Amino acid sequence: MSDPAALALLAVATFVSEDLACIGAGALVGPGQLGFLPATAACAAGIFAGDLALYLAGRTLGRAAIGRFIDPLALERGAAWLERNGPTVILFSRFTPGTRLPTYVAAGVLRTRAATFSLYFAVACALWTPALVAASALWADSLRRLFGAHRALLALAAVGLLVSLRLVAATLTHRGRRLWVSRWRRVTRWEFWPIWLFYAPIALWIAWLGLRHRSLLLATAVNPGIAGGGFAGERKSEILRAFRGADEFMLERALLSTAESPDQRASRARAFAGRAGFPVVLKPDVGERGAGVRFAHTAAQLDRAARAVATDTLLQEYAPGVELGIFWARPPGEARGRILSLTEKRLIAVTGDGERTLERLILDDARAVCLAPRFLARFSGRLDEIPRSGETVRLVDVGTHSRGALFLDAGRHWTPALEAAIERLAQALPGFHFGRFDVRVPSLDDLRAGRGIKVLELNGLTAEATHVYDPANGLLAAYRTLFAQWSLAFAIASANRARGARPAGLAEIAALVTARRRARRLLGEESP
Repeated sequence: MSDPAALALLAVATFVSEDLACIGAGALVGPGQLGFLPATAACAAGIFAGDLALYLAGRTLGRAAIGRFIDPLALERGAAWLERNGPTVILFSRFTPGTRLPTYVAAGVLRTRAATFSLYFAVACALWTPALVAASALWADSLRRLFGAHRALLALAAVGLLVSLRLVAATLTHRGRRLWVSRWRRVTRWEFWPIWLFYAPIALWIAWLGLRHRSLLLATAVNPGIAGGGFAGERKSEILRAFRGADEFMLERALLSTAESPDQRASRARAFAGRAGFPVVLKPDVGERGAGVRFAHTAAQLDRAARAVATDTLLQEYAPGVELGIFWARPPGEARGRILSLTEKRLIAVTGDGERTLERLILDDARAVCLAPRFLARFSGRLDEIPRSGETVRLVDVGTHSRGALFLDAGRHWTPALEAAIERLAQALPGFHFGRFDVRVPSLDDLRAGRGIKVLELNGLTAEATHVYDPANGLLAAYRTLFAQWSLAFAIASANRARGARPAGLAEIAALVTARRRARRLLGEESP
């Protein structure tokens, strides 16, 4: 049987979803409403036309125009894969989820031979389409016998078939299997959960503390010497400038303003590099979680970066060594504070063996695979490189957990000498009672001796005791620590209020949050 209108509809439906169109064709073939060959031919014709359209779009519009609609990183990967393996990738991309669109467009962008690729498109369709239609027909026939005429159940089963096909197709390649491992670990390991999910119970606890203290904004009085107590939107440069008599802990720094001309910024950046040397760290003056942090290793890189800054940017001397987070608190009236948390931040890397590509090294690494999508995107232009045996490729430049750094509880390195050094540092900032110093030290021996500590930045109220992100810690232990941290913040803020400090008002908090959102928007990293 064949119905010209139904066949035409199937062909057009492939432009919306090829897999669903083929499943729909199979559902019609099963009970005999359409013949297998006509249904398959209609789907194949639509798929082939769609493939050619992608190819022609890439060929006529070019890389720049296409990049507005397709992720440029995916397009670059498709082009690199195509150049490395030739037209045979067309066959494999048909069976590999997520690769068909960028690969076919890349074929057009690279202006490959149309006749050759048309042949491969046709062969790929001839292999894929009959198999999917036939499988769908058998599936639909079995479900119809099982569920009868219950259309809702049949539709749900069709969706189940589509998901199953996607899952099976993803496991056909090493990359697909390892990306499923990546997804599984991000779901089952709480340290990789989205911020909104992990922080939901903490937000409720903060709300309860605010009600108990009769002020939801009370905690902003925890650090009278920092705008908003360090809630959000504070300027790194202002905090570092406020330290008095703490030169031994400070790195060379300078602030580039967007009010200056590009030439002025570039000139000042060159002068800074002359004093501090390379590499130079550039970080947004208002920012968090490593957003927008870059490294300039050469004069040319620094010149380009200084001219292109989108928001006020802090230039900072690079400090080699071990990076740590040191959480410190001192309730008002007490002579000395104490270290509450000590975290070592390891910048993870992979080591080449002279055989595996960088992509394979990332996917095979037990830690790197957890954030594989981030690393594969960051190194999209180098994934096909084969690092030399013993060559180290560092995947993370910034000691931020959300960017891939590994956080380890370093409490065993606490010493009285370290406590005394942090006390000197903290007391040098008037009005500071609660927060985390992000520091670098030449070695852990220097840390224990309390020497060579260099401050990267200071985070106030919304800083975390980051040792909770050690993979050895459980979720409940993390919540206990963070609940206790916020309880302490409210207690200190309450004592400060009793001494005359005033919490931030709604207008001030709104201004700080707006400043943070504006900075993230300018950096292209707007929060969801």
